[in-house]
Amino acid sequence: MSRPRIVIVGAGFAGYRTAKELSRKARGKADITLLNPTDYFLYVPLLPQVAAGVLEPRRVTVSLSGTLPRVRLVLGEADGVDMDAGTVHYTGPEGERGSLPYDRLVLAVGSVNKLLPVPGVAEYAHGFRGLPEALYLRDHVTRQVELAAAAEDRAGCEARCTFVVVGAGYTGTEVAAHGQRYTDAQVRKHPLRNGIRPRWILLDIADRVLPELDEHLSTTADRTLRERGVEVRMGTSVKEATPDGVLLTDGEFVATRTLVWCVGVRPDPLVESTGQPLERGRLLVDPYLQLPGRPEVFACGDAAAVPDLDDPGGFTPMTAQHAWRHGKTVAHNIAASFGDGERQPYRHRDLGFVVDLGGAKAAANPLHIPLSGVAAGAVTRGYHLAAMPGNRVRVAADWLLDAVLPRQAVQLGLVRSWSVPLESDSPELARVPGRPGAREEAEARSGPGAATARDTQPGPGALEQDDPGPAKGAGEARKAKEEQEASALQEAGEVQEAREVRDVEPSAGEAVIAEAKAREGAQHRSGDGPAHNRSPHEPATNQPGGEPARNQPGGEPARNQPGGEPARNQPGPAPGETQGGGESRPSPGPDAGPAPVQHTDADSSEGDS
Repeated sequence: MSRPRIVIVGAGFAGYRTAKELSRKARGKADITLLNPTDYFLYVPLLPQVAAGVLEPRRVTVSLSGTLPRVRLVLGEADGVDMDAGTVHYTGPEGERGSLPYDRLVLAVGSVNKLLPVPGVAEYAHGFRGLPEALYLRDHVTRQVELAAAAEDRAGCEARCTFVVVGAGYTGTEVAAHGQRYTDAQVRKHPLRNGIRPRWILLDIADRVLPELDEHLSTTADRTLRERGVEVRMGTSVKEATPDGVLLTDGEFVATRTLVWCVGVRPDPLVESTGQPLERGRLLVDPYLQLPGRPEVFACGDAAAVPDLDDPGGFTPMTAQHAWRHGKTVAHNIAASFGDGERQPYRHRDLGFVVDLGGAKAAANPLHIPLSGVAAGAVTRGYHLAAMPGNRVRVAADWLLDAVLPRQAVQLGLVRSWSVPLESDSPELARVPGRPGAREEAEARSGPGAATARDTQPGPGALEQDDPGPAKGAGEARKAKEEQEASALQEAGEVQEAREVRDVEPSAGEAVIAEAKAREGAQHRSGDGPAHNRSPHEPATNQPGGEPARNQPGGEPARNQPGGEPARNQPGPAPGETQGGGESRPSPGPDAGPAPVQHTDADSSEGDS
């Protein structure tokens, strides 16, 4: 008899915990496959520290193959699920198509940024769901302070030093807290002209910070932020985002180049494609986390609407402490479905919460004992070390170094603005030239985001030609295909260049484009084709005007642009709804190690709809 096949889609808190528990229970008696776009588990609660330069990016990532030795890792994004045939279809990182048959399926696909219909937000705001977005924000904030120091006019300096964060839940609160300390450290070394200081604004339509937590945590966080100079504005949101700033709902216009969107999350779009019953966008499951009528299919984490047995008629929120425990329950019930034990319903009782406010400050209530200041900071960091499935020593070492050494305020330019659009089905992946399906994803946008669709670089599949027929040889057909692809990439590059020069005077941007077009015409007259003999996945290297590989993810900024920052980075208004963050945060209970505290994300969609 063949071994049972178990496929887990997604390696967030729920998927990773399911895979880890199942590999321990199965001990080689089942084939366990984990399908995920990246080869790491991301510990999302520490992302604000990555954006602020406290931790290096790899510290918050845990290798899947290194920590799940009895689990087969398949890199790819799930395209659809055929439950009748028992198959998951996916697209690999290089465009290859594949399918995975299963006997048991776990859908733990997580969530993506929640976008509300506020004009300009899709174009000028950036989310905070994945590692690429954290890396981009770190570079962007660093760049804005450096450009502000070089600005000759006061208005330009103040606009670049103003940072607007929308959503006062977990994510928004921690981003503002860490970001304020980071920029203050920068200007302490290199003061700005006329005594200008960085300005951080935290917005939310709620009446208090961290509205879903108790009064102690909310009051502590609010007091700490205000003492540091963060402008906390409750009952206020963004009405419209523009290239030059954001228009608030109270009528004030704030000139800024930075808008961070932390207003909540929505389930991954794969959930809707299953055709199964949904509850507020999430897959409806029973208390055993199984789909009704599909006992072989389980769903957990942000993708599942799990009944809250302690609150009849309610569902567990989209938070990490629930996702982490969902994973353990799913693993147990899958083992029970094969005769190993009895299945059990999902129940959970919280043991407290922690909120990291940067430095030695935090707000916490372990076992519902209110703490603040240094004591809360120690509990918070201890919790994170206990909850992380790896890299504990490296994280602790980075914290120690940050306490005794100044931070390195440098921008690497590895992630560009167009690589991390707010409206993305895969926030864990930076958009790159030639990524399969990228053009289709962009063209599918509507509303304010439609203006950014042309930033997406076309993939090979989008450029395929019709069969050239017997009259055209294989080499000639390949050459024609490469010419067409190079032309499309070139056009996309010109669009991106035009966006990047938007910060400069219009005449300068027009001059850059005119020069590029003139050189392109001269090149065609001389008989040179655009980038022949290159791989279909490489950006064109012979772009007109000798431009430096504009279509690469880390491409150089437009030559005539002083800031090198595309206009999309300029803040746009945040939506009227501001339940920030929504990232999954684990919270080990009695079953998951010594840490007694939960790091729940109050930025769930529960309060957003």
